[in-house]
Amino acid sequence: MGFEINRFTGEVDDELLCPICTGVLEDPLQAPTCEHAFCSACIHEWISRQPTCPVDRQSITQLRPVPRILRNLLSRLSIACDNAAYGCQAVLKLDALTSHLSECEHNPKKPVPCDQGCGLIIPIDELKEHNCVRELRALIHTQQQKIQDFQQEINDQRFQLNEQKRELYILKDFMRAMRVSNPSMRALADEMERDEVVRWSNSLTRARVTRWGGMISTPDDMLQAMIKRSLSESGCPAHIVESLMERCHERSWPPGLSSLETRQHNRRQYESYVCKRVPGKQAVVVLQCDNRHINNDMMSQPGLVMIFAHGIE
Repeated sequence: MGFEINRFTGEVDDELLCPICTGVLEDPLQAPTCEHAFCSACIHEWISRQPTCPVDRQSITQLRPVPRILRNLLSRLSIACDNAAYGCQAVLKLDALTSHLSECEHNPKKPVPCDQGCGLIIPIDELKEHNCVRELRALIHTQQQKIQDFQQEINDQRFQLNEQKRELYILKDFMRAMRVSNPSMRALADEMERDEVVRWSNSLTRARVTRWGGMISTPDDMLQAMIKRSLSESGCPAHIVESLMERCHERSWPPGLSSLETRQHNRRQYESYVCKRVPGKQAVVVLQCDNRHINNDMMSQPGLVMIFAHGIE
């Protein structure tokens, strides 16, 4: 809807009035054929009922911005502030009205902080009726509802994720069954498993071993169970968990790490391992896919698990 004409000082040309609401044009748009101009809200409401020009009934298929000269003429009009009824005496150019309203001290809807202690931002005209306790309770209720909605969304997504995992496990089982009799399926399944290991590795944090002397080369069963659980919880592909855990003890390490003497001799080589942190534990995984620069005497497939008493960053 347009601006009321009695808010303007001086004469307003008829060309600057909207034929629909008879007010001064607000956010004007123009019919492309006949070039009649209208308030944006007015003409959109009109053509939603009948797509013709209100003045000459020509068909309107689209609207376009009015010419710059018309916008300039509108911007030069002087208009009283919207808050004149609340005491504002400002008269300003039309193009400055929006910025003035956002700062106008007489705006009854101007947001201000509550001075009673709750800290909420509320319109000035609602200060007298404002009740901190009531508003805070309403806010808490709204936030609790949002939390419940988020929780429901999380549960739904978790359910969908579990369904996708279940379908993926079924697909993997099928491919493992097929690989025995079908060479091409065997190659595809092997590639999928390698890609899965790479994705898991990329999800882990890079680790730096600062004290290789803190390595526990013969971890006990309880410590191994803790590391195994952490690997599974981190998303480690199920088909390599057992293999990795079998290689967390020096009896299953490659020749270059199989004894204290060989480890001391090859220290420079294993200090160049690319290590990934086992989440929440003083342990790292050294995966073959991350360490192609390491020779076979220092690496096993799919990788190694190394557990430390201390010295991991």
